[in-house]
Amino acid sequence: MPHDHGHAHIDPDSGDRRVAIAIWANGLLTVAQTVGGIFSGSLALIADALHNFSDMASLVIAFAARKIARRPADERMTFGYGRVEIVAALVNYTTLILIGFYLIYEGGMRMIDPPEVMGWTVVILGGIALVVDTLTAMLTYSMQKGSVNIRALFLHNLSDALASVAVIVAGSLIILYDMRWVDPAITIGIAIYILYLSFTEIGGPIRTLMLGSPPDIDNEAVVEAMRKVEGVADVHHVHLWQMQEHEAALDCHVVVAAEGWSKIEEIKSAIKKRLKGEFGISHSSLEFEHEDRAHQNADLYGHGNSRDGEETHTHEKS
Repeated sequence: MPHDHGHAHIDPDSGDRRVAIAIWANGLLTVAQTVGGIFSGSLALIADALHNFSDMASLVIAFAARKIARRPADERMTFGYGRVEIVAALVNYTTLILIGFYLIYEGGMRMIDPPEVMGWTVVILGGIALVVDTLTAMLTYSMQKGSVNIRALFLHNLSDALASVAVIVAGSLIILYDMRWVDPAITIGIAIYILYLSFTEIGGPIRTLMLGSPPDIDNEAVVEAMRKVEGVADVHHVHLWQMQEHEAALDCHVVVAAEGWSKIEEIKSAIKKRLKGEFGISHSSLEFEHEDRAHQNADLYGHGNSRDGEETHTHEKS
């Protein structure tokens, strides 16, 4: 199955403007909610403010990552800077996890002795937060489909919007029924939701940074497709990874049959064409081995070989 890269693309400058607007909006909201939370005594409001602050920090990181990722490859970063967005996403998710655990702790302490809370302040600031969070989510929605970095931001803002709804509900219950325990209870609920989103999404960036194979490519199908190319006897030492979020890469050793050794260029072209057309793998490095002098007992993946020494063999890299 081809490695589908079909995403809605937005002009980089336009995308940067959207992120910049979101940074300012979340920054102002964080200040307002923090002051309001302290003034009203609402932990849920402060929890929402901390969440928004993490969003602002995440937006700043993402904004910088977008700029850096567009830099061309150089002698220090020969693969380019595209992976910085993966790093940014990992930082953002890790921050969310830490905040989630902290809020559960604080909420638990306040459940024991719920403090006085000014419900109207909570409702008003919660409503303002809902508007800002919804706006930010709308700004990043179309961008998140093609970037794990922006997707982390979008999920931040989506969870913020839901948290703001919960804060409004908590403030309303406090006004109507003086249910002060609802404030820390809502805080714990927000924290659990934050943790759920974070742990669900963090695996992708970790997999990419660990050079894991692309999740939407069938490794066995790739290997079988190369083996079916005329003149190929076998393949081994296969590596599949993601150079960037939407750019898969492969390198491997190709064992060429004796009768096909004189046609290495044709075999190479056929393999690369199949990798590109069937799996969307545009970057491939192939090392060719004559079947009479190929590695013996070589592992299919990685560089493992049951023999102690490395055999001498004729090869050609591409």
